Amino acid sequence: MAELENKRIRRTPQERAAELDGKIEKVKESIAELNEKKQAAMADYDAKIAAAQDRIKVLEAKKQEILVPKPPRKPRKTKKQKIQEILKEAQKNGMKPEVIAERLGIKLSE
Repeated sequence: MAELENKRIRRTPQERAAELDGKIEKVKESIAELNEKKQAAMADYDAKIAAAQDRIKVLEAKKQEILVPKPPRKPRKTKKQKIQEILKEAQKNGMKPEVIAERLGIKLSE
């Protein structure tokens, strides 16, 4: 009777094939999980790459802004220069100094 208990049970080829099918399914599931992780990691890195490219565009815009010279500023004019410019324009328009003085309400001493 002890010999019957220690005897190995012989499995049929169909049982052995079914066990291997189960192992194959587990491996396929693990492959699917790894592919999902791979896709998630790829999406994460794609987002990082896109952010880096956006940063490059911003930096290139700043570089162009630095390299393009700004137009020179007009020099500021003093009060005296502004008055002289006004008088020159009036004279160009054909006004005489007496007429300019009259319009300004100034009497010229002769």
